[in-house]
Amino acid sequence: MKQGVFAALLLLAAPAWADAQTVVQLPEGALRGQTEGAISRFKAIPFAAPPVGQARWTPPQPVAPWQDVRDATQSAPACAQVFYGWNEKAAEGASEDCLYLEIATPALTPEKPLPVMVFIHGGANRAGDGGGTVHSALPSQGVVLVSIQYRLGVFGFLSHPALSAEQGGSSGNYALMDQMAALRWVRDHVAAFGGDPNNVTLFGHSAGAQDVGLLLAAPQARGLFHKAILQSGTPQFGLPPRTLAQNEALGATLTTGFSKAATGSAAALADLRRADARALQAAADKLDAPIDDDSFIWLQPTVDGKVLPRAPEDLFRAGAGVAVSVIIGVSARELGLHGEVTGNIRQAFGRHADEAAAFYTASDPVLGPPDLALATDLSFRCPADWLARHRTVKGGQVWLYQLEVNRPVDQPVHHGSELTFVFNHTPEGEGAGWPDLGARWVRFARDGNPGADWPAYGTQGRAARFTVTGLQVATALRGPLCGWLDRP
Repeated sequence: MKQGVFAALLLLAAPAWADAQTVVQLPEGALRGQTEGAISRFKAIPFAAPPVGQARWTPPQPVAPWQDVRDATQSAPACAQVFYGWNEKAAEGASEDCLYLEIATPALTPEKPLPVMVFIHGGANRAGDGGGTVHSALPSQGVVLVSIQYRLGVFGFLSHPALSAEQGGSSGNYALMDQMAALRWVRDHVAAFGGDPNNVTLFGHSAGAQDVGLLLAAPQARGLFHKAILQSGTPQFGLPPRTLAQNEALGATLTTGFSKAATGSAAALADLRRADARALQAAADKLDAPIDDDSFIWLQPTVDGKVLPRAPEDLFRAGAGVAVSVIIGVSARELGLHGEVTGNIRQAFGRHADEAAAFYTASDPVLGPPDLALATDLSFRCPADWLARHRTVKGGQVWLYQLEVNRPVDQPVHHGSELTFVFNHTPEGEGAGWPDLGARWVRFARDGNPGADWPAYGTQGRAARFTVTGLQVATALRGPLCGWLDRP
């Protein structure tokens, strides 16, 4: 246990029918959570100071201590975001004051420190929240579960010339800094919740999985986690990385709607810091990113020279980054295609375009129609295979998977289908046809492998296919196709 971190546990007086209130003492102050059955949960725990006012677009700062016992029974607001239809609850009460995490533990004082799993939520890096995850089934399987929040959209990823001048020549990637700050908090505090700070598994879905991949490439993240799981997300989503200059140009363009000062000036930045949060997020959605699909604006990683000193693909080719074991995988059908099939094939596969086109002539019962199969290959399946291949070549242990079953079973698999199997208990009577991803993730967090029946990627490019009849091992999941694409 790190010096200065200790747990003072107190069950406060409560009626027999009520949930027990549990207090944990940390160096910054005391937290009051709730215990239901065997699981204790603590919410709205600050891991960094509120990034508001002049702290907007600055690296996360330390938390100020508090005097009274802090209530940790209600989730904090989601990070600032606008309404996209699917995120109504998160957007409704969203706030810039959002750098909080939640913890669920099955034992505050276990005989042996428990494995820790830290989850990063998805939402295209511009929406979503970390609330509620701690009510999943994972803690009951013997792990301490942590769910973190991070600045989203324009607040998490914007660069600007004046910001770079202010911050030593680099700006942007504040969301990744938030995630590393949360991981440092976990390192320093999780022992007070029964967790092992030397056994932390970082996992995420969609944009959260991409952020896990970017932290694999970030030198500053070394030592902050010991295993990684990427669910339906890859470090670059098949996109070329953005340069700092390109990201600064987006920031300068944004100022035109909020300031009359020169777009790259400190005065323009000051006006941005005074601007309304929702107005900034809405305006940022109208920016023209240097990619074909502007909805991916905050999914195109920025090589800022500090958090990401080089493009992730270059770091992985060189065998640099965080050396940990990895699970990475996709749903057989992810998101739709931007543009039309033929043009995408020509652009993506180049001299192999004619050979690649043969893979997209008809609908596939597992992968879906040609446009959906192509979209999944370009942004998810082949980039996942790329990462597995390159980390394996450099001596890493990687397990690759493809999820081919959904619930209900008569519905096709889609982006996010794995969340049901990771976070929920297996319903009674469904054991034979229920992909046991949650149990496998816990086994990976505890023992370093997801099961003897799932071989590592290795030199043969092996992958686990989770089907309606159970796990099947495949070799070269898409044949030669992914070998013709050279991007993560």
